[in-house]
Amino acid sequence: MLGADGVALDTHASPAGIMHLPAGGFEQAFEETCGAWLDAHPQLPVLAAGMVGSAQGWAEAPYVEAPADADALVAGIVAIETARGATVRIVPGVLERGVLPNVMRGEETQIVGALSSDASLNAEGGVLIGLPGTHAKWAFVQAGRIERFYTFMTGELFGALRDYTILGRTMQQGAAADAAAFERGVDTARDAGHPGVLATIFSTRTLGLTGQLTPAQQPDYLSGLLIGHELRGLTEVLARDQSSLAGRTLRLIGNDTLCDRYRAALARFGCLDAATVANATEQGLCRIAVQAGLVPAPVRAA
Repeated sequence: MLGADGVALDTHASPAGIMHLPAGGFEQAFEETCGAWLDAHPQLPVLAAGMVGSAQGWAEAPYVEAPADADALVAGIVAIETARGATVRIVPGVLERGVLPNVMRGEETQIVGALSSDASLNAEGGVLIGLPGTHAKWAFVQAGRIERFYTFMTGELFGALRDYTILGRTMQQGAAADAAAFERGVDTARDAGHPGVLATIFSTRTLGLTGQLTPAQQPDYLSGLLIGHELRGLTEVLARDQSSLAGRTLRLIGNDTLCDRYRAALARFGCLDAATVANATEQGLCRIAVQAGLVPAPVRAA
């Protein structure tokens, strides 16, 4: 729940999600999460973003097409009425058409929040925003618009390789993080002399078999390897724009621990300015609510 200044007054975490709903479905999940707030504030506007607006969600909020800014997101909002009579407005995701189409849901709201938090990010020169996670996103944003973006299934692939392939057989799970092993993985992926990800991931096992990585080091090495290949792919994208990660200013949005890991990897590619945007989701929801006329513009402290 956000206050008039756009700052969170209260939060409520729930294990419910699109794949793990309670017996009563979205209505029950909503009531368990937000019911007490609405009992105390019946007129409180409700804004939702993410997979709740997917085809398998509570109600589908069709994608708006890139390039997309906050105004386009507001225009695509879909409203539904709940059993208690509250109106829930769902922010749409963004679709980039092309030979290999790309989509995002939820990240668009976080990007709007990042742009709201720092006016310099709206400059004509543009900014690159990374959103690490299960399906990591890298968005090219210019003049307040999401112009294009790429999705890397880095987090999901790491989990699948660790839990369901032979690589996990020699790993020690839950060990303390090993920065040197992680950086070794990043550097292996970064080295242009090495082949692609399919030809290097097996080294997680062979380095262990030859005594060069301990079982405790192997998860961090694999993580660094996959994130390194993600950044190597991003480097190739930037090269087409006659740009690079080296010396670049960008922003990260996500879990602090994961963003720290990406920041360490980015440093191996020469990027030393990759600050994490705090409270991007809250700021994005507030900005969209203001532009939709649901709430007045927040009053910022002097």
